[in-house]
Amino acid sequence: MKTVKIEHDFPQPADEVWAIFADVTRCDWVPAVEEIKLEGDVRSFEMEGIGEVQERIVLLDHEARKLQYSAIKARSVLEHHLATIQITGDESGCHFSWQTEIAPDEFEPAIQQGMDAAFVQLKRLLS
Repeated sequence: MKTVKIEHDFPQPADEVWAIFADVTRCDWVPAVEEIKLEGDVRSFEMEGIGEVQERIVLLDHEARKLQYSAIKARSVLEHHLATIQITGDESGCHFSWQTEIAPDEFEPAIQQGMDAAFVQLKRLLS
């Protein structure tokens, strides 16, 4: 199993950055996704070049500012996928942490590329 991680400090208040992830249907920070639908704890979307993706929301903890989700349907068969986003900090700034566990290992480059592209978009939103 591979782990991909992105960490960054932002000058924005933690609650402001968390608001982007607290709404699990918000997609303006994810390139190539125009709409996310939520049914129960499963969010679904179409991603350019990939097709339909479904993710189960495993944890949405507003107090800890922590979101965990797992891909349950994608074009490729994944043995394991668990992503965790956590925002720590206060009104003077925050730390962003995004970690994804992925198996089989061959999917690590694609996950890294997708996370990097989304992170660039997130930085644009917050600038």
